[in-house]
Amino acid sequence: MLKSSTTAKILNITVIVAALGYFVDIYDLILFGIVRVPSLTDLGIQTKELNDLIGARLLNFQMAGMLIGGIVWGILGDKKGRLSTLFGTILLYSLANLANGLVTNVEQYYVLRFIAGFGLAGELGLGITLVTEVMSKESRGYGTTIVAGIGIAGAVAGYFVTHLGSWRTAYFVGGGLGLALLAMRISLFESGMFAKLRESNTQRGSFLQLFTNKERTAKYIKSVLVGLPVWYVIGIIVFFANKFADALHVQGAIVVGKCVMYHYVGASIGAFATGILSQVLKSRKKALIAAILGLVVTIPIFFLADGITSSMFYFLLFLIGIPNGFWSVFVTNAAEQFGTNMRATVTTTVPNFVRGTTVLLTLGFTALAKSYNTIFAASLIGAVVIALALYACFTMEESFHKDLDYLEAH
Repeated sequence: MLKSSTTAKILNITVIVAALGYFVDIYDLILFGIVRVPSLTDLGIQTKELNDLIGARLLNFQMAGMLIGGIVWGILGDKKGRLSTLFGTILLYSLANLANGLVTNVEQYYVLRFIAGFGLAGELGLGITLVTEVMSKESRGYGTTIVAGIGIAGAVAGYFVTHLGSWRTAYFVGGGLGLALLAMRISLFESGMFAKLRESNTQRGSFLQLFTNKERTAKYIKSVLVGLPVWYVIGIIVFFANKFADALHVQGAIVVGKCVMYHYVGASIGAFATGILSQVLKSRKKALIAAILGLVVTIPIFFLADGITSSMFYFLLFLIGIPNGFWSVFVTNAAEQFGTNMRATVTTTVPNFVRGTTVLLTLGFTALAKSYNTIFAASLIGAVVIALALYACFTMEESFHKDLDYLEAH
């Protein structure tokens, strides 16, 4: 038996390394949005229209990689182990990051954003799975909160790094951070729940098994729906901040990279606040509902803020970020909903499917904005997304007190 002090040390290392892994994950995920314009301009794409078009294609390549990678890494996490699969994800996206800094044409950029997205897809889900399985049910929420709160700050770091050097340097920094983290992961231990699972003959890592039972399928779909508002806010309100600035007649110039930074500062604070709230209330559902209702209040304030200054515009994006930081509880809830033989598959695919909906949401937003206007289009999509998330929250199973050492039936 390990002494309690040794066990606590192992838990601390697991949480810290998982948090740093998610930090690098978010750093790279958001970095492309920040360096898109200067990187494409440097590669010879001079017109704004062509820059926007190629930028959208690159984002789609990245998201396609994440959707496919989420399934692949999740299955491997349940079949081969959480820890060994984490080594593969971080090695792949670290090398892809370094290579992104060396691209000389758009075609190379397409391929490398896909590879980077594929590698990044496994980081959060596998890290959260590992943390939830090595910690007690009373304290695992604190562990996942630390992972998400620190991890989300990676977007803030990405903004500042791009101001210290070129866009190529920013990619090199991301790759270097990933390789350093890989060395740290050598000290981690595999989940005891998975070690016990590996000794059994139970089927594990079957993505299709999620759809062989109506109740299980409904639970999975609800797990995805809960997170939709997060990437609605990021993918539409934050990434298209310049369009909203025009629609709201904002006084002063708006920098999209700075919008991303301010929003993620709020989201990092919100990740800690929502995670702690779920522990205090002893309920994932109540914390999620409170956060989503926070968006119901803050988003309309933003949409009605006509004629504000650029400083107030940034502040409102920060304000929306606070309730939008419920990503930590959202991913924890997904991990707690399913048995050990499917947990990595679920926890890895759910956030990546939510991220993948960004493509559909932005297409819908763009189409509606052409027929109506920017504010109406975003409001309509937001109302639908938030309604679906609240429905999922109210009808899902409470998972706070759940013992995770169990298996899903075939």
